[in-house]
Amino acid sequence: MPGAGKSTVGVVLAKKLGYRFLDSDLVIQETCRKLLYQLIEEQGEAGFLALENKINAGIMAEKTVIATGGSAVYGREAMAHFKETGTIVYLKLSCQELQERLGDLHRRGVVLKEGYTLEDLYKERVPLYEKYADIVIDCNCQDIRSVVEEIAAGIEFSEETYEKSIFKE
Repeated sequence: MPGAGKSTVGVVLAKKLGYRFLDSDLVIQETCRKLLYQLIEEQGEAGFLALENKINAGIMAEKTVIATGGSAVYGREAMAHFKETGTIVYLKLSCQELQERLGDLHRRGVVLKEGYTLEDLYKERVPLYEKYADIVIDCNCQDIRSVVEEIAAGIEFSEETYEKSIFKE
């Protein structure tokens, strides 16, 4: 979701792990040479989501923390790519907390269907985030450092489990 802290947490996590950091929204903007809200206005919701899916599915990165836009979860190819190449972390916040953090959704490049509220968007996206997540972090009432530590521990456990399953035989 927008405002969950993906970019902020991502930068700190990357530093802790010694990884690079990549914001997929910036990749989209640099590729298209336009701001997200301009792309949404020009291409409409469906056009933007298709573009986002295509660009995200083509991101090739190793030892990199990638913060995606909240709408990336609608792109099946991109999510399959991310699932195959890394660990997906869902930074979970209550809808109320998100409303307190967010400003102008339009300017932030948030894809909202006609007549949708933030609560509608929340109810639509949360099941998708939960579907794809390898790790879910409850960020309500946690500071950035605690969130980063919890993610790092989860990633280390996930990698150890993966390596044990590969080298089991």
